[in-house]
Amino acid sequence: MTTIENDFLKVKIRNKGGEMTSLYNKVSGVEHLWQGDPNTWPWHAPNLFPVVGGLINDELLVKGKAYPMKRHGFNRESELLLIGSNESSARFSLPYSDHTLEVFPYKFDFQIHYDLIENALRVTYKVVNHEHETIYFSVGGHPAFNVPFHTGESYEDYYLEFESEEKLERHMLSAGGFFNGETKPVQLDGKKLHLTREMFKDDAWVFKKLHSREVTIKSDKHDQTLAVEFPHFNYLGIWAKPGADFLCVEPWLGCADTEGKHVDIKHKEAIQHLKYGHVFEAPFFISI
Repeated sequence: MTTIENDFLKVKIRNKGGEMTSLYNKVSGVEHLWQGDPNTWPWHAPNLFPVVGGLINDELLVKGKAYPMKRHGFNRESELLLIGSNESSARFSLPYSDHTLEVFPYKFDFQIHYDLIENALRVTYKVVNHEHETIYFSVGGHPAFNVPFHTGESYEDYYLEFESEEKLERHMLSAGGFFNGETKPVQLDGKKLHLTREMFKDDAWVFKKLHSREVTIKSDKHDQTLAVEFPHFNYLGIWAKPGADFLCVEPWLGCADTEGKHVDIKHKEAIQHLKYGHVFEAPFFISI
């Protein structure tokens, strides 16, 4: 376990998945990260690579060949290397290997950089292409934040506030976790989306056409907040296990398959591409 901290935050990160396991607010004494109750949802803040969401038949198609790939990719189950750290930053790496080449036929180095900057944590995804051709991938965050912040509070006291006024629509998912082509409008209270324990009974809420690049978890009862800023991520998912005391705020560059459209990786919706010798970087920020 690696720990970084400053005057505002103390963060713990494990090598498995390069996953943050604690985001502790030193000012308020609040643990903001879901602690991974295995009876509810065993993760904390998985990092998604090389796919986001589910694939039809759990198969990734690359140049006409099918490779086995579980939902959200293999990074979250992989042991990453700690390649550098100091008091307020840590760098993790998942380089390609014989094992990854069996399921994802590209030579790459996937890195996750954590940097504390005053009251914010910057999480940067970095991909280095070691292939002599363009590679294709998706990447995304899946942090789960404790809601409510304090014992004795109600989940329904909280809301998600968007940076801008939005005309929101959800892109609906099937029972198998694939887009089904349907959308539903989302009613906001100004910029507020009020949270309820039943709102995720039909799976995640996925937004593909946001103007906002920041959302903030707030309460009607106090002024403590947690914001997620995602300047380079075009899609946003929000989700919780129905009835659980957390909210996932998920910036994505990629998404699940659409029913009936099992396509090659280069034709997947929102797929990223990277030429040989080039480096991809995309940060998002969590601030208190």
